Amino acid sequence: MAPSKVFTPYRLGPFILRNRMVKSATFENLAPGGRVSDELIQFHGRIAEGGVGMTTVAYIAVEPGGRTYEDQLVIDSDSVNGLHRLTDAVHDQGANACAQIGHAGWFATPGVIKATPMGPSRTFSPRAMQRSRAATLEDLYRLLDAFERAGALAVDAGFDCVEVHLGHGYLLSQFLSPYTNQRRDAYGGSVIGRARFPREAVAAVRRGAGDRAAVTAKLNMFDGFRGGLTVHDAITVARLLESDDNLDAIQLTCGFTARTPMALLRGDSPVQELANLEDKASMRLAMKVFAGIFIRSERFEEAFLLPTARRFRRALTMPLMLLGGITKVETMEQAIDEGFDLVALGRALLFDPDFPKRCRQEAGHQSGCIHCNRCIVEMERTGAKCVLEDAPGFGQLGVTR
Repeated sequence: MAPSKVFTPYRLGPFILRNRMVKSATFENLAPGGRVSDELIQFHGRIAEGGVGMTTVAYIAVEPGGRTYEDQLVIDSDSVNGLHRLTDAVHDQGANACAQIGHAGWFATPGVIKATPMGPSRTFSPRAMQRSRAATLEDLYRLLDAFERAGALAVDAGFDCVEVHLGHGYLLSQFLSPYTNQRRDAYGGSVIGRARFPREAVAAVRRGAGDRAAVTAKLNMFDGFRGGLTVHDAITVARLLESDDNLDAIQLTCGFTARTPMALLRGDSPVQELANLEDKASMRLAMKVFAGIFIRSERFEEAFLLPTARRFRRALTMPLMLLGGITKVETMEQAIDEGFDLVALGRALLFDPDFPKRCRQEAGHQSGCIHCNRCIVEMERTGAKCVLEDAPGFGQLGVTR
């Protein structure tokens, strides 16, 4: 039998998770037209059936202008019924459901949002191949309303938890990073100024969700390149969030999608396969030449974010979730022993949705994921799933459209 600590219940806000294992948000690409599909419901139902304490629906935009993909969920009154079907399916399997909400900022795709992307400051977006516009105060007030509305709608849709995305180079992360935030008003400058809008967004979500759900944040510990968010500043942000008392937990992450995506993934770079997905020859060439500079293979290590996460654990008293390369039940035990309240898993559950059950049943069980990151390519093509034919979850997660 696996050690018991991983499988002890845990109270997160008003709900009790059946164990300490959380499916982290991994974009599913299973929401055609931005609406909930049967395949998306089946995806999270299958993850829940495998035994996690909570599964997270990835990247739900708080407004249509915050999308990077056409087939990306937008939370509004029209999507609530479909999302409620999803949360019902998860609850039927004994797990809890979390909605990750956010806005892509200047990383949004112009052809999808039919507008010029917006960020803290004017920034050249390699995804858009154009410069973004700087958000006005009116934009920020509108977005705060959108975050508050998203928090309320998520609870109406049956979610037990709402995760606010403050990482990976999306809008709230763009405000935190000095690389993308060059504002000279109250929302820029020092780390306290750069943290102002993200803190206001978290407070807005809490107002919307009230005490009906847990509210968590996914926070970058570092961006991973010179001029980006540093660990020192990120700890300051985390302390500010803790003092605001609007969060039930923080999930610690890293990496900036437009610059250092492999900082979070680690393992093999799938850049050549991603380039081959491009329809235009010019974009394929650009991907192979330029993306290879930023999307380079990085050595995988078990629990590769743990050394940095320890600095946050020492600096904070609030609950923390450890993320990053967790493939063994012994690693989860170690994390809990070191004071981390929950562990977040991604690729291990794509490889095998029954990973939690196997960890409980088989002493010393370890995920068979080889960190090839080809699941990222498959996400772009057909939906999130492992592509290895010997994976227990092969063909069970995601669908070919």
